[in-house]
Amino acid sequence: MRPFIYERVDGPQAALAAFAAAPADADRQYLAGGTTLVDLMKLEVMRPQVVIDINALDRTAAGRIDASPRGLRLGAMIRMGDAAEHPVVARDYPLIAQTLKLAASQQLRNMARLGGNVLQRTRCPYFRDVSYPACNKRNPGSGCTALESIHRDHAVLGASDACIALYPGDFAQALIALDALVELAGPEGERRISFGELHRMPGDSPHLETTLQPGELITGFLVPAAPWTRRSLYLKVRQRESYEFALASAAVALDLDADRMVRGARIALGGVATIPWRAQDAEAAVLGKSLDEQAAAAAADAAFANAKPRTDNAYKVALGKRTLVRALLQAATMET
Repeated sequence: MRPFIYERVDGPQAALAAFAAAPADADRQYLAGGTTLVDLMKLEVMRPQVVIDINALDRTAAGRIDASPRGLRLGAMIRMGDAAEHPVVARDYPLIAQTLKLAASQQLRNMARLGGNVLQRTRCPYFRDVSYPACNKRNPGSGCTALESIHRDHAVLGASDACIALYPGDFAQALIALDALVELAGPEGERRISFGELHRMPGDSPHLETTLQPGELITGFLVPAAPWTRRSLYLKVRQRESYEFALASAAVALDLDADRMVRGARIALGGVATIPWRAQDAEAAVLGKSLDEQAAAAAADAAFANAKPRTDNAYKVALGKRTLVRALLQAATMET
């Protein structure tokens, strides 16, 4: 790990001021739980010159969970474990609770904050190992080692000729499926965006991973109340039952009538895409239909219609489809 300047701040405005005061050409990073940043600093993948500790923000609105008939607000400084065990989250938004419980070990959930979790970086081994010079995420314009190397765990949706690295998170799938908004504080003031606007497709510039402006902080997430939030679940397929990243996952939320006819559906996919992936074609495929195995299979086919698998990761298409079918059928039989 290389030397860096460390500064602790006591609120959002102080954080923004510290960011602005640092040299404009310096790599400046905010530190909360540190479960991604410190890890990558040790590997020398990230080399910030200035680290701004924002943990004091947990004494502000960024450290609260608020629930009302209109929906749920999750402060960005809430620890993953606290959000997963919150009674309202577990009862009314089980999809959110499940993505958090299945995301990491209990030790990590006790440290990691929600805001940092959605910004976690890829687990691509060629990104995380600096002995590989060709990585467009780490060294823009250098190439993508994964394209011609082992890519079993890489993306089949949203990839480009510049990058096929996988987005590894779970919680983000719940947020994009449930139409969440992101609260941001930055040099130009506060703003809100839909969660689907937060992450960038890799395209020709995979090093630009989000739409955040320089210095902007995530302060919270707003999840609107909806008929489908209680009938929701997260199905995660992984190589081992303990702490592991998804080979394929499905976040599903359904609104059904008494005859299991689909009045509303929200679907997101994990473990298969370069960003948190909303499967709107799959949602459209089940809308107005009785949710049986045939309808679920049609949704799965629609979800992966534009997949671009490669030699090593081609299995993810079939696995992803089976995962989504299982998730839809399980959600249809939930007690709400």
